[in-house]
Amino acid sequence: MRLHLITVGEPKLAYARAGWDEYEKRLRRYHKVQVTRVAGKTQALESEAVRRAAGRAPLILLDPRGQQFTSEGLAAFLEGRAVGGDGELAFAVGGPDGHTDDLRTGAAALWSLGQLTLPHDLAMVVLAEALYRASTITAGEPYHRG
Repeated sequence: MRLHLITVGEPKLAYARAGWDEYEKRLRRYHKVQVTRVAGKTQALESEAVRRAAGRAPLILLDPRGQQFTSEGLAAFLEGRAVGGDGELAFAVGGPDGHTDDLRTGAAALWSLGQLTLPHDLAMVVLAEALYRASTITAGEPYHRG
């Protein structure tokens, strides 16, 4: 499966850059990964850039209104999308104000990382790690012991 990771901006803090780089590299062992960094001066411009970047791929928005997954649940969700014929999924981390209502309405799904508010940089790392963990679960590898 192809995973398209779309972020508004890129990690600025050293720990987040290192974490993103590490988990993106690991994730590439299981999927074709494309990363797109978009910019925008307003929430509307950011959301439009995310929409354009996703193209025809089903868009999964990281959003506090979304469904929360366990790691096993995320693995099952990804497997279900792959079996259902989705050759590509686009995941998007929004900017400081999140996504617009219009973008949320058109999304294939909303995914919440939990009830905590995470710094933007950390949310990007958590996205990459969670997708990696789900991939190892699907592959039956021991990374996830849980």
